Amino acid sequence: LVELRSRLTFLLDVGLYYVTLNRLTKTLSGGEAQRIGLANSLGANLLDVLYILDEPSIGLHPRDTGNLIKVLMELKTRGNTVVIVEHDLDIIKQADYIVDLGPGAGNRGGEVVYAGPLDGDTKSSSTTLKYVRDGLPVGINNTVSERRRIRYNGAVELKGVTEHNLKDVDVEFPLGAFNCVTGVSGSGKSTLVCDVLYNALRGRMGDGDYRAHDYREISGRDLVKKVLMVDQSPVGKTPRSNPITYIKAFAAIRDIFASQRRAVKRGYKSGRFSFNVSGGRCARCQGVGYERIEMHFMADLFVRCSECEGKRYNRETLEITYRGLNLAEVLDLTVDEAIIFFSGHKQLVERLAVLAKVGLGYLQLGQPSTTLSGGESQRMKIARELTENTEGGAVYILDEPTTGLHIDDVDTLINVLQDLINGGNTIVVVEHNPQVILQADYIIDLGPGGGDEGGRVVAVGSPAQIARAKGSHTGAFLRKLKREIRKAKT
Repeated sequence: LVELRSRLTFLLDVGLYYVTLNRLTKTLSGGEAQRIGLANSLGANLLDVLYILDEPSIGLHPRDTGNLIKVLMELKTRGNTVVIVEHDLDIIKQADYIVDLGPGAGNRGGEVVYAGPLDGDTKSSSTTLKYVRDGLPVGINNTVSERRRIRYNGAVELKGVTEHNLKDVDVEFPLGAFNCVTGVSGSGKSTLVCDVLYNALRGRMGDGDYRAHDYREISGRDLVKKVLMVDQSPVGKTPRSNPITYIKAFAAIRDIFASQRRAVKRGYKSGRFSFNVSGGRCARCQGVGYERIEMHFMADLFVRCSECEGKRYNRETLEITYRGLNLAEVLDLTVDEAIIFFSGHKQLVERLAVLAKVGLGYLQLGQPSTTLSGGESQRMKIARELTENTEGGAVYILDEPTTGLHIDDVDTLINVLQDLINGGNTIVVVEHNPQVILQADYIIDLGPGGGDEGGRVVAVGSPAQIARAKGSHTGAFLRKLKREIRKAKT
C-alpha cells in the first residue's frame, strides 16, 4: 500500500487526478502521456539523470502549470538536470538558465540569440527575454465589437450534452464570432467541441451520423455552410507534397516554365514540370529527391538521389530557366523570396502572400510537407482556407492551436483567425493560452475541475465577464493577468 500510494501521489502531483485507472493509454493526449512519464521518473528516485522534455505544458490550464513546475523543481532538487523546450512564460521564469534561438524561423533562425540567466544581459535582442520582463502584448476584450455585432447572425446551440463527463450541459456558439472554450485539464472541452459540436455539424453536411454522440437537441445547423477541423496533422503524406502544391500555386509556376521559349520549342507542356508525371522528373527517385534504403530490423535510411542529386528533375527539364533560375532552384526559394521573384505574376503572388501572412514566409517552396511541424501544418490549412473560402458561413474548429508556437507566432495566428472571422466565418477554439483567451468575443468556461469534478458550464461571456466570475479557475487567472497588465502599463 505504501508503494501504491506513493506512485498514485506522483500522478496527482503532475495534475492527472481526473484520469481513471482503467483509462486506455491510446486515449491520452500528448501532454497527458508526457506527464505520466514524468510521474514514472519521480517514482524511480533516480539521481544524476538528464531529463529532456518537449513542451510539457501542452494541454495544461494555467492553474495546473504551478503543479508541473513543482514536479520539475523536485527533479532538480534530487540532483538531476532538466532541459525543457517551452514557450510558457511562467515556466521560463523559473529557469536557472535559458537558451533563446532565433532571431527568426527557418533560414532566418538557427542562431543563439541569448544564453544565460534571466537577469543577465538586459540589452539583449531576445524577444523572449523582452516578454519575460514586460509581460504578454495583450489587452482585454470587454465586449463583442460593433463590427462583430453587425455580422452576428444567430448561433449554434447544443442542449442536453452528456458525452463522457459532460453533465447535461446547454451551450451556444455565436456565429460570426471568435468563440473560445476554456477550463482546466479534463473538464470536457475537447469532448464538447471536437467530439459533439464538430460531428453534429458534419452530420448537417451529410458527412456522418450527427446523432453519434450524446446530446438531446441542436439548433442553428442550417446557418452553417461548412465545418472544418483545423488540427496539426500533416498536410501531405508524401515528400512530393509541399507548400505550393497545398495552396494550389504550383500549377501557375509550371505554366510559367512551360511558356519559356526553349520549353515551347521542345514541346514541353506544364505536366513536364510535375513531380507526379514521368518524363520531366528524375527517373531514379521519381521526383522525390532521395531514395529509401530498407534496413532489416532497423529504421529505413533516406539518402539523396545519386542521379539528380536531390534536384528531383532530369537534366533536360532543368535546362529550362526563368529569369536565370531552373525549377529546382526556384523550389529552393523561400516564400518571401518567391514573392519578389514572381512579382510580375499577380495571381501567383497573391497566393504566396497568404503564406507570408500566416507567418510562413521563411518556408522553401519545395520543402516536403512531411517535414513541417504541427503548428506549420495548421497555418498551412488556414492559408488555404483564406485563399479558397471567399463566401463565408464556415465554422472552423481548432483544438489548442498555440501548441509549439512562440508568443510572436501566437499573435500572427490570432490575426489570421480574425481575418477568417472578418470574412463572415466562425472560430471555435479550445485553448489555455491567455493571448488567445483575451482576444475572444465569447468564452465558454467548463469545470470547475477535471474528470467527474468537471463537465459543467462555470461561466460564459466576454473575457472581462469571465474575469468577474466566481468559482472559475480561468476567471481567477484572468484577474491575475489583468493586474499584471495594469502594472506593466504603469
